[in-house]
Amino acid sequence: MKIKSAVERAAIATPATMASTVRGLSDRAIAWLFIGPTMLILLAINIFPLIWTIKLSFTNYRANRPNAPVVDLGIDNYVSVLTDPDIWLAMQNTAHFLFWTILLQMVIGFTLAYLIDRKFRGHGFWTTMILIPMMLSPAVVGNFWAFLYQPQVGLFNYAAAFLSGVPASSFSMLGSVQLAPWAIVIVDTWMWTPYVMLICLAGLRSIPDYIYEAAEVDRASKWRQFWSITLPMVMPFIMLAVLFRGIENFKMFDMVNLLTSGGPGSATELASITLKREAFEKWRTGYSSAFAIILFVAVFGLANMYVKALNYVKNR
Repeated sequence: MKIKSAVERAAIATPATMASTVRGLSDRAIAWLFIGPTMLILLAINIFPLIWTIKLSFTNYRANRPNAPVVDLGIDNYVSVLTDPDIWLAMQNTAHFLFWTILLQMVIGFTLAYLIDRKFRGHGFWTTMILIPMMLSPAVVGNFWAFLYQPQVGLFNYAAAFLSGVPASSFSMLGSVQLAPWAIVIVDTWMWTPYVMLICLAGLRSIPDYIYEAAEVDRASKWRQFWSITLPMVMPFIMLAVLFRGIENFKMFDMVNLLTSGGPGSATELASITLKREAFEKWRTGYSSAFAIILFVAVFGLANMYVKALNYVKNR
């Protein structure tokens, strides 16, 4: 039985008046006919706003003054962003948040994945319990932890007091300049460590059993198997988790905004929160557009270099 081409199948499914037209099209034309509208929608949603943002970044445009004259400033907005001490402080806060959240999530997530991979009794139940934080929305997590961090009634302070002996009402995680950055690190680690655990668990489950069997025949110790087999073969998955979490945490906004709104002072003001203040509180649309483009280029460039390193590790 002869297999019908995509053109013939499409012609059969179309009305008779259009069937002859469809039969005159090639398979490639039919494919573009189906994906064309989707491509146009994606271009309208993604590409056009990016081009418009680039255009606005060279002007003094303010969204709250649409009728004001728009002046072309050249690269002045970019120079102002790169020399603004408040911007660099936000970038330092973002770097602190990125480093500690990724480090803690990788260590804890890989440890949990390694333990669950042992397939002990009840591991399915504990896996489900560990995944619960990841299933919650950032709005729920932010409000939930804001209550836990309350110095008078929050359970976090009482747990810290029980472990350290410090009075529960003597410190405030969200009200202290020193403690607030660690408060958002704890919450993000609690929420997204299960995601890292899943990726690492997939890497552990992908290692064939015969490799460990061959290592045991060669009398390799468990420690040697871990360093020579487990860690090298899971490393691409770990690097992939670092890439995903790094990109997500670089643009972190909702959870931190609900917990601290960038406070106290500017202790937890990440780059995304600074961008929101410039764009929708100060209404410096051109300036904030330049800042957004700089963040985009930074993330895109770093991610591109990291993907090259990831491909090198995979092909090693």
